[in-house]
Amino acid sequence: MTNWQQLIDIGALDRWMDSKALQPGRISDPQPLSGGTQNILLRFNRGDRRYVLRRPPPHPRPESNEAMRREARVLGALAGTDVPHPPLIAACEDESVLGVVFYLMGEVDGINPTNGLAGVHATPDVQHDMGLAVVDAMAALGRVDYRAVGLEDFGRPDGYLDRQVARWAKQLKSYEQFERWPGAAGLPHLTQVQRWLAANQPGQFIPGIMHGDLHLANVMFDRGSAKLAAVIDWELATIGDPLIDLGWLLATWPGNDNPMASIIRVQPWLGFPSEAELIERYRAGSSRELAFIGWYKALACYKLAIILEGTHARACAGQATAEMGERMHTAAVALFERAARSIGL
Repeated sequence: MTNWQQLIDIGALDRWMDSKALQPGRISDPQPLSGGTQNILLRFNRGDRRYVLRRPPPHPRPESNEAMRREARVLGALAGTDVPHPPLIAACEDESVLGVVFYLMGEVDGINPTNGLAGVHATPDVQHDMGLAVVDAMAALGRVDYRAVGLEDFGRPDGYLDRQVARWAKQLKSYEQFERWPGAAGLPHLTQVQRWLAANQPGQFIPGIMHGDLHLANVMFDRGSAKLAAVIDWELATIGDPLIDLGWLLATWPGNDNPMASIIRVQPWLGFPSEAELIERYRAGSSRELAFIGWYKALACYKLAIILEGTHARACAGQATAEMGERMHTAAVALFERAARSIGL
């Protein structure tokens, strides 16, 4: 693992913070943080304030700097809304400072449920409220007027749903570049699910801000209650159909029959709401029509299965462990079977 000190020049960061007239003082007590992505997180103190720096991974992808710009922009836009999120302090688009785009945010003091639940969070009533709090945050995000907060050019909502099935079919086909990947034939019901999604797509939707990856690994709760402290990891945020987020939450919800329970692990699982309760809670906080929620869930299963199959394809080519590849392929197969059952195949 690359040492964070090779990636973050504290002196350069101090000088940049001085230039932005941030909290006076010198950086102290820097500590790397673990996160759900490969991005680098560093917590530190300066003056009497605590900061968290977020920058791309050690070997940035071509789109990494743009992803940082977009994350910072959406966090800034959400200031003053009722969407729980890490507060943006400042962003640096000048790549000469640290070699990449980065931003500073306020620390979120909370717990992530995938790290294990104990104390008050290991009680059924609190877990039930925790699940509802996630949906409340999602509904709140969908209520934000993206134009009013300056995100009118943040995505391409026109034709957003029209692009989904073909976009992920193209992603699946791209795995053919990986040597020894057996191909899409190992994914049951693929063609039938694709055809059903195309034939049953909602005719219209109300555009709004989407998180893009909202599930229990990307939220933090208050340490002593069911209150949602923040939704984190906004790198996939865009303007599209917010019901995509609800479908994604349903597809990733670690219930009894969900293959994702082996990937997004939340233990103990005692009182979290059922999928039906999640849907009804969203309905109570949103004016969006939920008649097609089955379509959104099936689309999420389809998309998620294709993403997981990518790890299997890379494992076949020796770019990931065989154990991980097989685990992801098993989950992908189960997600296609779940999608097929949900649409009556």
